[in-house]
Amino acid sequence: MPFICGFTHHKGQIFTAGITVRPASRSVATFPWTSRGGVRPVVHRGRRPRILAAVAVGLSGLVVTAFLVVQAYRDRPATAASPMPASGVSAPPGGARPAETAGAPGPVTGPALPRSVPLRLDVPRIDVRTPLMTLAKNPDQTVETPPLRRADEAGWYRLGAAPGSRGAAVIIGHVDTATGPAIFHRLGDLRPGDRASVLRADGRTAVFRIDSVEHVGKNRFPTRRVYGDPGYPAIRLITCGGRFDRRSGHYTDNVIAFGHLVRAGDGEAR
Repeated sequence: MPFICGFTHHKGQIFTAGITVRPASRSVATFPWTSRGGVRPVVHRGRRPRILAAVAVGLSGLVVTAFLVVQAYRDRPATAASPMPASGVSAPPGGARPAETAGAPGPVTGPALPRSVPLRLDVPRIDVRTPLMTLAKNPDQTVETPPLRRADEAGWYRLGAAPGSRGAAVIIGHVDTATGPAIFHRLGDLRPGDRASVLRADGRTAVFRIDSVEHVGKNRFPTRRVYGDPGYPAIRLITCGGRFDRRSGHYTDNVIAFGHLVRAGDGEAR
């Protein structure tokens, strides 16, 4: 039975985010010594009874050994896929290796802040300064995106972490519309070391360092890296990219900027 992580599936402009993990299974029948009919000692009558008797004893021992091995394999504790916790991180679809893996040290970050609603995002490198609307889920359980009439604004996914608190804070914006560029049109221009800051309702500003910017096909969306808890305050900025498929009306890829909290202060970031 496949184990399905509790993530939403994003469609089209949004971000495919579901993983089916099939626990490894190995049938006992794959062992060569457990083929149908088993292994039986065959004793021939002849002029060397001692040799044949030794062969029979050896084969009998092989049967006993095989039985014990198979029985131990059958009686071992089941290795069921455990429910993925909030901090669960695994290989994304397509076999890509996640940046945050279990046991791997994370970056040195500023201390996590209490949860507070984000109000504004500033990313100087790409001239982004936008109020943040709140996003949740659509009735079909897909993640909301900002309405096209407000394509010059980004949105915070409120069912995830808040910027500055422990976990991955997800902020989504459009790349363009039928009339021109949108708020995250230049997201792919970000480079490691660039800064993004979020002004929060509690008056604190969380400042993040961009660690990487990745272009991924929507069929290989790294769900757990984006939505999973890496164990420290992190941010994910997401938009569309790649080729625009006129048949489906959607882009083929996503552009994702990964970052971590470096500091937090009162008022606006300097």
